[in-house]
Amino acid sequence: MHEKSFSESYKAAGVDITAGYKAVELMKSHIKRTMTEGVCSDIGGFGGLFELGKVKNPVLVSGTDGVGTKLKMAFLMDKHDTVGIDCVAMCVNDVICSGAKPLFFLDYVAVGKNVPERVASIVSGVAEGCVQSGCALIGGETAEMPGFYPVDEYDLAGFAVGVVDKKKILNNKTMKEGDVVIALPSTGVHSNGFSLVRKVFDVEKTDIKTPMEELGGKSLGETLLTPTRIYVKSILALIEKVKVKAISHITGGGFYENIPRSIPDGFGAKIDRKSIKVLPIFDLIQKTGNISERDMFNTFNMGVGMSVVVGKDDANKALEILRANGEDAYVIGEIVKSENKIEIV
Repeated sequence: MHEKSFSESYKAAGVDITAGYKAVELMKSHIKRTMTEGVCSDIGGFGGLFELGKVKNPVLVSGTDGVGTKLKMAFLMDKHDTVGIDCVAMCVNDVICSGAKPLFFLDYVAVGKNVPERVASIVSGVAEGCVQSGCALIGGETAEMPGFYPVDEYDLAGFAVGVVDKKKILNNKTMKEGDVVIALPSTGVHSNGFSLVRKVFDVEKTDIKTPMEELGGKSLGETLLTPTRIYVKSILALIEKVKVKAISHITGGGFYENIPRSIPDGFGAKIDRKSIKVLPIFDLIQKTGNISERDMFNTFNMGVGMSVVVGKDDANKALEILRANGEDAYVIGEIVKSENKIEIV
């Protein structure tokens, strides 16, 4: 197909077209894992096609994000097969906050030098994230940009599109005093706050590969590279059986920025600090960086990747469903009448 597509001049400028073709070939087996019923196109066209299916009054919900400076950890560890999970997670976890089911994902990988095996490794993580969230990887772009990115570095971003029936869009206007705030645990730092993390640990000059007792025998690098948890399937299972009033994806800005985004005026989330199961990595970050607790909760997820608000009478059923779907969910607070959108006490 591409045997006549070769430019000696372009290669001399640092862009190898044939490396791009090889990367696509290596990706195909990973992409195949993500195919779902709605996919109408093969990889290689100019656009990814997806059939919407039977939704009575469909509303499309989209989300876009990247992995941020967590990629620096992948470079330092020379491990590239998990950051794709992070990229998908950051998008689909946002989409699910509206009650939408993610349908498909597209990625964008920009590299200093196209090393086909490394690009395929990155995309293998993207595919794994798509499998975990039940969405299809229907396209993407790999851009080789010599002189713009160092040869051993890259950037990774993407976007997801989901669908929800208009009647089923989550509506926080039903929130009332006494509603319960439930936590879904995170797997670690996820993909936010890494500029601070890297500064605290001075990762370029520190041994990040030796196991640490404080981290349960894992190295700092391994712990920090732990992929972002994807909550799509457990949340979809919950929405099917319980009236969910609001969902917050705890990303950059931590508790103080993200929980208020899902709470209507006149109400606030009263969070019980003692109930939060803070992961060891956050204790280590706080201690090493001498960071105030307020700043920790305003930067990191602190062990809570997502919060869900349900009625008091539905709380036990919600916990049961979430736990049955692999989430070690627990109650962290309640909704109160307040002009303060969040209070951690």
